[in-house]
Amino acid sequence: MENLVEKLEKLKSLIKEKEKLIVSFSGGVDSSLVAKLAFDMLGRNSLAVTIDSPVFPRRELENAKKIAKEIGIRHKIIKESSLGKKFLSNPRNRCYYCKKEEAEILLSLAKELGYKYVADGVNTSDFSDYRPGIVAVNEANFFHPLVEANINRKEVRLLAKKLGLSNYDMPSTTCLASRIPHNEKITYDKLTMIERAEDFLFSLSFKQVRVRYNNKNAIIEVYPEEIHKIFVNRDRIVKALKRIGFSKVTVDIEGYKELI
Repeated sequence: MENLVEKLEKLKSLIKEKEKLIVSFSGGVDSSLVAKLAFDMLGRNSLAVTIDSPVFPRRELENAKKIAKEIGIRHKIIKESSLGKKFLSNPRNRCYYCKKEEAEILLSLAKELGYKYVADGVNTSDFSDYRPGIVAVNEANFFHPLVEANINRKEVRLLAKKLGLSNYDMPSTTCLASRIPHNEKITYDKLTMIERAEDFLFSLSFKQVRVRYNNKNAIIEVYPEEIHKIFVNRDRIVKALKRIGFSKVTVDIEGYKELI
């Protein structure tokens, strides 16, 4: 069984072989590790690209800018202002349609700039979940360096810490649309409400937040050990979320569970 040092060396080798590489970059730990090693191995022949879409929170866009600057890699942000009808109808495989659009944008950019490969941050743990988005990037022949080096989610964080990435312990992130139940139509107004509500809760120093949208009701998820803070700030939270447009504000007392 390979140890972590061996896996890191394999990962470096896999990336170096590509010579020129675009990294699909969200600023999360997975894509940050790939971007860091792409820059270390390829320098100016590496490029981090972030797709700025309506489902990508502003706070995460700012984080992506910060981490790219920290790494030193060139960073390009592409604005995607609209979402496709299939995605907005919110089927169970909605991620497929989103990732398909993003893949087309990245492949078009790669062709324009003379890059043969686009890498992402998919790791081996992702295959234990239902991830229709992976089908789309596989169809686009994306390079999955973490998978090829047999690296899982826990090992990503260990390597990110070893390489000095400041976001090595950053909580997992998902797009804003993931807060809306499947088959309930996604609208730009709903996405805005969710983002504003989460931003407010993050301003109260919660480490992780999800505001689930269900028929104009807000269902708040935070880490179990932080649930008591919701009740300490109950009046402020209820007032703020109702001002945003939610009819009712509730709390999931099981709390948010981080994927392992």
